[in-house]
Amino acid sequence: MYVRLMKDWGKYKKILKYHTLKSRNMQWKIILYNVLVNRVPGIQERYQYRRRRAYGVGRIKLWIYLLGLNFSYYILHNRQLSSSGQISYYEKKMLYARDSESALFKREEPEIFVKKLVRYNVISFDIFDTLIFRPFSKPTDLFFLVADKLNYPDFERIRQEMEWKAREKCYEEKKHREITLSDIYDMVSEETGISKEDGIQTELSTEYEMCFANPYLLKVVKELKKNKKKIIVISDMYLSKLHIKEILYRAGYPEFDAYYVSSEIGKSKSEGTLFEYVKEKEGSKEVNICHVGDHGFSDIEQAKKQGIKSFYYRNVNQTGIMYRPEDMSIITGSIYRGIVNTHIHNGLVSYTKEYEYGFIYGGLFVVGYCQFIHEFAKNHQMDKILFLARDGDILMNAYQRMYPMETEQIDYEYVYWSRLAGLKMTASRFKYDYFRRFLYHKVNQNYTLREIMDAMEIDDLLENLCEEAEKREVKITENTLLTDKNVNTIKTYLLKNWEKVLEHYTEQIEAGKRYFESILQSSKKAVVVDIGWAGSGAITLDYLISDVWKFDCKVTGILAGTNTCHNTEPNTSEPQLKSGKLVSYLYSQEHNRDIWKLHHAGKGHNLYWELLLSSTKPTFKGFYFDNEKVAFSWGKKEIYQDKIQEIQNGIIDFVEQYWKLAQKYPILKKVSGRDAYAAMLLVERENPEYIKAVIRPLLQVMNVGG
Repeated sequence: MYVRLMKDWGKYKKILKYHTLKSRNMQWKIILYNVLVNRVPGIQERYQYRRRRAYGVGRIKLWIYLLGLNFSYYILHNRQLSSSGQISYYEKKMLYARDSESALFKREEPEIFVKKLVRYNVISFDIFDTLIFRPFSKPTDLFFLVADKLNYPDFERIRQEMEWKAREKCYEEKKHREITLSDIYDMVSEETGISKEDGIQTELSTEYEMCFANPYLLKVVKELKKNKKKIIVISDMYLSKLHIKEILYRAGYPEFDAYYVSSEIGKSKSEGTLFEYVKEKEGSKEVNICHVGDHGFSDIEQAKKQGIKSFYYRNVNQTGIMYRPEDMSIITGSIYRGIVNTHIHNGLVSYTKEYEYGFIYGGLFVVGYCQFIHEFAKNHQMDKILFLARDGDILMNAYQRMYPMETEQIDYEYVYWSRLAGLKMTASRFKYDYFRRFLYHKVNQNYTLREIMDAMEIDDLLENLCEEAEKREVKITENTLLTDKNVNTIKTYLLKNWEKVLEHYTEQIEAGKRYFESILQSSKKAVVVDIGWAGSGAITLDYLISDVWKFDCKVTGILAGTNTCHNTEPNTSEPQLKSGKLVSYLYSQEHNRDIWKLHHAGKGHNLYWELLLSSTKPTFKGFYFDNEKVAFSWGKKEIYQDKIQEIQNGIIDFVEQYWKLAQKYPILKKVSGRDAYAAMLLVERENPEYIKAVIRPLLQVMNVGG
């Protein structure tokens, strides 16, 4: 490292000689950072990964970690550090489980904070990540959207490089690095084919569209205005005062009394000089000033050094990053993390665990799944989308919000259907599945024969079954438990009386026909939407529609996910998936195969996803006639409807926030199944405390999968 530093000394001493003693310390920090951090990509990535999570004493440990990385690379010649590799194939993060995540850093009520601030004559605020949020986990990710508008490859990286060069040029000429957006695009224009005017206007329009108010501090600022306090803003930023005013105005903030921006003044908070300038302008002897900001050094330490009382507003992305997935595509991942962090950690509201389960782990999945459904239906000229009960409840709710005018092109409807209804109504065709699910899946699980026959809705055959068994000197009563020793006896009896069994379902088949006839009367091509996993909901309904009821309607099933390699029947629906009768969003044997290998129903993974799509509506059991009108049979109502509603509220709130952005930037509309799965992957990957505290209690009280 010493040799490396000496080689660069010629370059660095030219920089240092122009500095005062006070500013040389800052320059040495920059030099050391370039040598220790930026020189080796693998070291840079590992350091920055930990830097986002380090606070207080952790910063000291971080320097020790950084020195260790350099020692390993330069002295021990560990060339694995030459390249990136911080994020493993399946990342692991310990999720917060003792309470809701939003409660972890819940701030005091805005009114209480205001009482602390009104003691000062002048209240100053930082702007970005304090007053103003962007829906990104990293500010520079905004440049990806600028790149899309400009249709310029690698623009995000180039834009950052040009900013750095502009700062270096500014330093050589003016001995400070506080540049303007115009300075940056002088450099961009010089080194690319992008015109300065086009670049500036494109970036500004993107900033205006993406920036929004921090709801916590918006309340604070409005209260301070009511108290007639003088409020100002101080920012280290390349945007001009006019640009800043426009952003704050569009976000809903009232007019501030003064705007101090480093790009126009040539001084910065990070060096403390901007705070000195503000004190002079505001009258440091007569006025006491306080400052609110999110940066521990620039906003807090440097303000204190200038005698300004500082209030730390914890950065929402630094707070949330330890719980967010990072193994996602760069644009979707940044938007997802940004939305979650700004919503969950702004300090205004402490949400319930159920709400957060929906918002954090279900929102992106529902957005992506609904978009997948929409694109499939549109591309395959479907005229009807059927959202099957009960999983389709929240899906259709979200779909309506995403595509409010869709009925003009593709009609959609929530329809009553269930695996239970399908088993009964298609027993003549899918006899094997009928016995497997009603009998063999319930063997040795303390089900009595009365409960089994009731579920099959053939309880009137129970007495005769017992009599037949007695003739063969087999002791069976209605209270006998279904076991591996008597299950074949039960099946043999039912097969012997198979026609009588099927007669019990004749009315349901006819009533079902009447019900679906009105729904599909003008449909030629319909998609049936379910969560999965074998696709039996779509397959049984397709059989009835095409072969039993003879409707002239082609049916395709859309699933969230399929059976996986861990199922006892992993290949159940492979012919249908291969032919296109079924399609899957999250994964299958043919796409996102790593998830197909990881997803494990035996570990409860199916239930975690079904819990996201839980509904306050009761389980649908079947159709029947009531005075020649179609009627419906229901299971028990959910007792904990409030918890289900909280999950749904969380999902819908995320959907609305994400889709609002996607309407402005169509590239955000497509969410891959792999990205949608990433958030839940953190839950499934060794987070027993979260599962125990959040998921398991919900599964115990809800009728998930019914």
